[in-house]
Amino acid sequence: MAVETHAAGRAARPRRRSGRGRGSSAGLHFTLIAATTIAIFPVLWIVLSSFKPNEVIKTQTDLQVLPDPWTLENYRVVLTQNDYEFLHWLANSVVVALFTTVIGVFLAATAAYAFSRYRFPGYRAGLMALLVAQMFPGVILLVPIYKIVVDLGLLDTKASLVLAYTTFALPFCVWMLKGYFDTIPFSLEEAGRIDGLTPFGTFWRIVMPLSLPGIAVTAFFMFITAWNEVLFANVFLTESKNYTLPIGLRTYVFQFEQQYGWLTAGAVIVTIPAIIVFLFAQRYLVSGLTRGGVKG
Repeated sequence: MAVETHAAGRAARPRRRSGRGRGSSAGLHFTLIAATTIAIFPVLWIVLSSFKPNEVIKTQTDLQVLPDPWTLENYRVVLTQNDYEFLHWLANSVVVALFTTVIGVFLAATAAYAFSRYRFPGYRAGLMALLVAQMFPGVILLVPIYKIVVDLGLLDTKASLVLAYTTFALPFCVWMLKGYFDTIPFSLEEAGRIDGLTPFGTFWRIVMPLSLPGIAVTAFFMFITAWNEVLFANVFLTESKNYTLPIGLRTYVFQFEQQYGWLTAGAVIVTIPAIIVFLFAQRYLVSGLTRGGVKG
């Protein structure tokens, strides 16, 4: 009986998840905490600096992080100066990001579905062309896209940015969605065809609802690409009223005057829409990224 009790107690003891000792586990946790602190500190510094007067930020030489005194003046000035110029930039960024997301997701989903389900002349060449397009940095694509924008008469317009951002992000999104569509059994579409659905009907009513995680990842990538981009906006936009937020924030710091308080306050406001989009898409992000990388 004693032997059985001892065996049962030993079996009931929880097993360690790994063979790491206490020292290695403590070292791992210390490394993770240090890396997290290094990653978070710049963001925390920006948030806290947005509550400091600009003179304090420019003259501060010590490592005092907390504002003394606290002030909301930077936010008030940023939101109200020059006839609410910052809010116009915010509206421009929202319009560009939303149109880029909607158009980009539609084009990426339809193209990825075609590459996933059909074999047509130029199939491999098309996939290879999309793969090669991802290898070029944005600065190389700037000149040809700028030429197209000028020829179309779209310079200094929101449409030029939508065109550029969609072009830049589309290859990656097509490849990712194709990998996700490959994981959806074709038998489901065959059942839909038997019930009388057209090819587009099976795509819209069956494949798209099952692909929400992949669509969410694609939409989030498209939105962040358009929301944070600086290079194309800096070249395509010339008038202040057409600026997006990243270009507008650049005007707060120039050669003869540096408004770091306004810059940090604007940077905090800029992150809010991106955080909101992330909160809506977060439950789909992990599954969308992992399943989209299974097949290519």
